[in-house]
Amino acid sequence: MEVKVRTAKALVGKLSSVSEQTRTESLCELRLISKNDPESRTLIAEAGAIPYLSEILYSPSPIAQENATATLLNISISSREPLMSTRGLLDALSHALRNPASPFTAQSAAATIFSLLTVDNYRPIIGSKRDILYALIDIIRNPISHPRSIKDALKALFGISLYPLNRATVIELGAVPALFSLVVKDGRVGVVEDATAVIAQIAGCEEAGDAFRKVSGVGVLVDLLDLSTGSSARTKENAVSGLLNMVQCGKTDVGEYVKEMASIVCNGISDVAENGSPKGKNKANELLKAIDLAAGMNRLQDLQLETVISHSY
Repeated sequence: MEVKVRTAKALVGKLSSVSEQTRTESLCELRLISKNDPESRTLIAEAGAIPYLSEILYSPSPIAQENATATLLNISISSREPLMSTRGLLDALSHALRNPASPFTAQSAAATIFSLLTVDNYRPIIGSKRDILYALIDIIRNPISHPRSIKDALKALFGISLYPLNRATVIELGAVPALFSLVVKDGRVGVVEDATAVIAQIAGCEEAGDAFRKVSGVGVLVDLLDLSTGSSARTKENAVSGLLNMVQCGKTDVGEYVKEMASIVCNGISDVAENGSPKGKNKANELLKAIDLAAGMNRLQDLQLETVISHSY
């Protein structure tokens, strides 16, 4: 252990060297050690590496940025608190997302944010950083973004959206058109699954109603549940979750519209109720109950109307 401590301190000390070559060599070693030796991650953080690594994210050098973001990602797996307590870290990650010297830098920065978001208490903090949210949304809507960058950005947006108060901001910053565009136009199963996972989360706020209406979002989710479309099991569960969230969290007229539309694909919802994961089954059954209840109310209203008409004659 003492050897590892000395090694970490020596490498971190070289990050302040006036020699660019020395700094680069140290960065490369820190990246490899933090990747291959989980025990070293905490030692590197304790040696004071994080402020240096954060500062390096502003470097125009692709090698420097890539190694710094990769090392921060590795550290975040084991030592999230030291990262979040480092002043300026989130701003540095935001800069790396918005001004990556290479696609790998953006991927590692987004993955680091997602890693931090596994801690519940960090979700409102990161969600308050509008520049981070906007940068992630910009990645998923940019047609030239690297596929890996899109997947990492989607995972980070999912983590952010797990905190209910972040959902309206994600919608406000333009995520809905970008997400549904991926679902409709991107044929990669993994991307569609990740995009619908985010959609399902942000559907759980009142602001989703208007935003989804502008892109025919409810119709898209309903289509995903049509048995003829061949959607993956995870995609169908996400579609069910999104529709249910809109019923439970949307305005009354939105909920009624969603139930009416969902009634078209009861077979698809029933398929999730029978063959889905335990959580998927529960949500599918809840959605079916909501549809049945709405149908029952409509039948009752029709009977009452018929009675009134018959008595009027």
